[in-house]
Amino acid sequence: MTATPLRLDHLVVSARTLEEGVQYVADKLGATPTGGGAHPLMRTHNRLLGLWGGVYLEVIAINPGARSATSSPSPGRARLFALDDTDVQARLEKGPYLSHWVARVEPPKDLARWRAQYPQRIPELVPMTRGDLGWQLSVPLDGSFPQWQGAGDGMLPSLIQWDTPRHPSQALEDTGIVLRSLTAYHPQAQALREQLEWLGAAHLINVEEALSPALAAQFETPSGTRSLGAPRTLV
Repeated sequence: MTATPLRLDHLVVSARTLEEGVQYVADKLGATPTGGGAHPLMRTHNRLLGLWGGVYLEVIAINPGARSATSSPSPGRARLFALDDTDVQARLEKGPYLSHWVARVEPPKDLARWRAQYPQRIPELVPMTRGDLGWQLSVPLDGSFPQWQGAGDGMLPSLIQWDTPRHPSQALEDTGIVLRSLTAYHPQAQALREQLEWLGAAHLINVEEALSPALAAQFETPSGTRSLGAPRTLV
């Protein structure tokens, strides 16, 4: 286990289009994601919703207007959060969903040094920017979700370290929405727990055995308790 426990940075809702993702969150939580922008390297764009305690929710989608340096709509590398995966794209045709979560690495721990020590446990780091924000994010070369001994599928967090002093949550409107719980359902629940313990992130998420992977989050909102995601098939 890492000596420095990680913090929850943000939740990820993947969508076929940004408009669909924003409407999904607005319908579910009673608040509309705003702000955000484009990720030039990944050819994606997002909108953000502030949550209590310096956490936020990100709606992300492929940016159809983005072009690579070769004027191709392809980014030249796989996009993050498995957005280029055919199974994920087929799922997004059915609607947006809570797909992933991101844990924050803070000083004195240095994410690049940590990754260099344990390259089998932590995926490659990608420097990213959006506007005046800069960060490093763990993204496998094939753009897939982090995996460990058969467990992953969005249930293990990507790791982020911000290179700029301002965190995106500081610029977001106070929505009065509080994340109460985050739960991962997975057929390889024990492997998932072991990697979370090693990362120092086990305190951030509940893990339950299930026949297929799924994330579920429960929130307290000004309109009462709301949720995103749901277990698919429990054992």
